[in-house]
Amino acid sequence: MKNDRKYLSENIMRGIFLFSACVCIIAVAMICIFLFANGIPFFRKFSLWSFLTGQQWSPLREIFGIMPMIIGSFYITIGAVLLASPIGILTAVFMTYFSNEGINRFMKPSVALLAGIPSVVYGFFGMMLLVPLTKDLLNLSSGKCVLVASVLLAIMVLPTIIQTSAAALSAVPSNYYEGSLALGATHEYSVLHVMIPAARPGILSGVVLGIGRAIGETTAVIMVAGNQARMPQGITKGIRTLTVNIMMEMGYAADVHRDSLIATGVVLFVIVLCINSIFSYINRRRVIQ
Repeated sequence: MKNDRKYLSENIMRGIFLFSACVCIIAVAMICIFLFANGIPFFRKFSLWSFLTGQQWSPLREIFGIMPMIIGSFYITIGAVLLASPIGILTAVFMTYFSNEGINRFMKPSVALLAGIPSVVYGFFGMMLLVPLTKDLLNLSSGKCVLVASVLLAIMVLPTIIQTSAAALSAVPSNYYEGSLALGATHEYSVLHVMIPAARPGILSGVVLGIGRAIGETTAVIMVAGNQARMPQGITKGIRTLTVNIMMEMGYAADVHRDSLIATGVVLFVIVLCINSIFSYINRRRVIQ
């Protein structure tokens, strides 16, 4: 009787887990089907090449070129990751190997709180503080630019990189560290040359998650980036990203204009998929080596 109850409970839990997995798979499949079913027909009327490489965006004249938005998205994403990655990784190393319990008791909730702040609050912070500050310091006509958007996104992706990197560092077996000390290495040398390299795949995953967060952010970017649908002209000039372009125009778009925005979503989806695939491949190669 007890065995029957045990098998029944195991089967019930297995069914719950299977159902949860199926829900996730179905959700992803439905998003993909919607995007491609509504986005691909646009390319029957307009050239994919001209859509990707065109430098003008004028829906009224049916001119759809998203190259400025693609480059703008990469500009602020690369800037944000370059700023956030060193700070985030070093913070994770400090929290894992160099800080004490009292400091961690303060830092961990702070990082979690930073991750939970809504995007619009970040955007408001950037618009009211970073934009005027940048305008005054650099003597610009407008403080809404690539630089401010990159700094703001760097702040937003920091919690993701810190939490993922800290989890990866904590998952490294302690005998790696103990073996290094047994060979005469110092604490600092063991951390920098043994523990961090061993946690590299997990740390890289945190950076990838940060890239995904940065390239997909909309609300905060729309408030500080300048929203200029033109080729980027420097870090002190305004830009428009793919996500901002969709958000700003989808509310009133119709017919071909609407199809072009859905096609923009398809391009964004493919870009994120390619980035994740590339980093996954790099991770696998490093694990094999």
